[in-house]
Amino acid sequence: MDYKKLLPKRQQNSHKGTFGKILNIAGSQNFQGAAFLSSISALKIGAGYIMLACPENILNNIASLSPDITFLPLVDSPLENIGLLQKNIDKFDVISIGCGIGSQKRTLVLFEKLLKILSKSDTPVIIDADGLNAISVLQIEKLPPKTIITPHEVELARLLNVEVNEISENRIKYAKVAGKKFNCTTVLKGHNTLICDSSGNLSINNSGNSALAKAGSGDVLAGMVAGLLAQGCALADAAVLGVYLHGLSGELASQKLSEYSTLASDLLEFIPQAINKTLQNSNFSD
Repeated sequence: MDYKKLLPKRQQNSHKGTFGKILNIAGSQNFQGAAFLSSISALKIGAGYIMLACPENILNNIASLSPDITFLPLVDSPLENIGLLQKNIDKFDVISIGCGIGSQKRTLVLFEKLLKILSKSDTPVIIDADGLNAISVLQIEKLPPKTIITPHEVELARLLNVEVNEISENRIKYAKVAGKKFNCTTVLKGHNTLICDSSGNLSINNSGNSALAKAGSGDVLAGMVAGLLAQGCALADAAVLGVYLHGLSGELASQKLSEYSTLASDLLEFIPQAINKTLQNSNFSD
């Protein structure tokens, strides 16, 4: 595949809105890094603007890590939060939800109400991590019309109510089942990550290595895909390109740091190199 052709073009006569605005609903007391990683990776891949909606008691910690993120503080009341989010959703080109949000009851209430609002919208949505667990717990069958989900095998097993080993032995089958069931694009993470759209069209990724097997790596991927969506990539194209560049970032990072020692946060520094390498090479093979 020629991944260069999937990269969104960069207009010189532009501003931050040209390259898309993302609302990233992420983070909790125990998973503050997930909010940071999923926000910065979206900017690193080219998005123009990101607002992180996170609990106000962790906001300053994340702000101290980067001056590039803007914030929407969330409080303990799901009703107050849903009102706040509803006022802001229309301002954004992409909604990302789930990275490190936790599984508290108030979080589940907020997630369920938010999905109902987004189901009436045409805004692309990416759901990862605790967002996927919330779908399982709440037994949600219908997702917003333009959704990407990014489960690993355990999360997909919960979503489809099957055994994990059944997923492991039939990855292509269940990636297609998930796409059809939820009418979404499914990114089934793992070695040779699968990307399957709602019509059953399948891509198999060939980049990456064991350096990506670290906590936080999935948060970086979610942000990268959201960033590509914000720049106007179609759902499947954003997923395919995001997964490829994420894997390539891991390869490049491990060349310097080793597959043993690469951290999810290290990937952020190699996203630019992965993009440059892709721009310099126009004939890739699957």
